Amino acid sequence: IILDRDYTKYDFAEIEHNPVRCPDPIAAKRMEQLIGEMKAVGDTIGGVVTCVVKGCPKGIGEPEFGKLHAMLGAAMLSINAAKGFEYGEGFNCATAHGSELNDTFITEDGSIRTATNHSGGIQGGISNGEDIYFRTAFKPTATILQEQTTVDNVGNSATLHAKGRHDPCVLPRAVPIVEAMAAMVILDYIMLNKATNS
Repeated sequence: IILDRDYTKYDFAEIEHNPVRCPDPIAAKRMEQLIGEMKAVGDTIGGVVTCVVKGCPKGIGEPEFGKLHAMLGAAMLSINAAKGFEYGEGFNCATAHGSELNDTFITEDGSIRTATNHSGGIQGGISNGEDIYFRTAFKPTATILQEQTTVDNVGNSATLHAKGRHDPCVLPRAVPIVEAMAAMVILDYIMLNKATNS
């Protein structure tokens, strides 16, 4: 179940109106159903959280060490079960041309901005004032309620029977963690910028 990558098509107010924290109510119902199906058979499922940072000031981050996107990536990949990070067009850039992806600068209402936002609000490691957007991939929960083969403490074949309460999908819980980690990275850079420019 995949939403359109263009986050501007969705109403973010919908995110907290369903247990899977999805901005598309129809897709949210399908996600809930799929998670329920996975739980019923003792299995788990992963997915992707998209985060959009609106109103980030221009000029935070560093052009060399401490690039803003690198710090966001480090923060996201430090979250349990996170396995991947991309910002802007991410892996889609690998098959595109520069002429298709360059964010050209324009003047709009007396302010300089970019005509497009393929770079995800970060250019050269520094915020450019556009929305910062990125995606973090989360793996399925490793503890499943199905029998799994393993080995015991001396290396003999064994069967694992996991018990207890385990999430069939971590994504609904991951959303506020992704938001909090992004906020901390942005705040760190805003404070660093103020300290350096004082």
